Amino acid sequence: MTEGTPGATRRRLAQELAVVAGFEDPRAPLEQYHTPPDLAAHIVHVADLQGDVEGQTVLDLGCGTGMLALGAALRGPERAVGMDIDPAPLSTARENERRVGAMTDVSWVRGDVTAVPLAPNGPATVLMNPPFGAQSGNEGADRAFLQTATEISSVSYSVHNAGSESFIEAFAGDNGGTVTHAFAAEFGLPKQFDHHTSASRSIDTEVYRIEWV
Repeated sequence: MTEGTPGATRRRLAQELAVVAGFEDPRAPLEQYHTPPDLAAHIVHVADLQGDVEGQTVLDLGCGTGMLALGAALRGPERAVGMDIDPAPLSTARENERRVGAMTDVSWVRGDVTAVPLAPNGPATVLMNPPFGAQSGNEGADRAFLQTATEISSVSYSVHNAGSESFIEAFAGDNGGTVTHAFAAEFGLPKQFDHHTSASRSIDTEVYRIEWV
């Protein structure tokens, strides 16, 4: 676990992640949004305080350009893996890994998260900012990501739309999981798709830590 006061270490991590580049050509159907460095740092810092990062296998599902995987890689995991179905952001993720300069190498894997393509040896921590399922034809996308987390992890951290508490609690209960932590967070969205009407805006989100049997 990184030493220092919680606020200072979290801010330092956010500063280190500020160099992580986002999507060059984001795809709306995949809901490709760059996870803000402050939010990623908060998630990784909480996970580290809970003993879920250092010395652990950490998996970033739907990693995009690698923000959460790289945040974890800066906190001394035994292994870090980022997976995404789109090869373009994975190429950016590899460049971001060089920018960040983490001591732990990250394995970047192209694959469908919902097809359970990973089989970690032993306990694993999932960090993910899954699609919210807000796009037509992509409904329930966050549920599919959570389903994978139940099968490959001992604990998961995931970002969801505000107001998801009842859904998350019910899903966890139905799948042998227990929600242990939850916190609200703002998610800054720049204008990047045609349906966006303002230059930038913030949406309210919620982050959940779930322990899986």
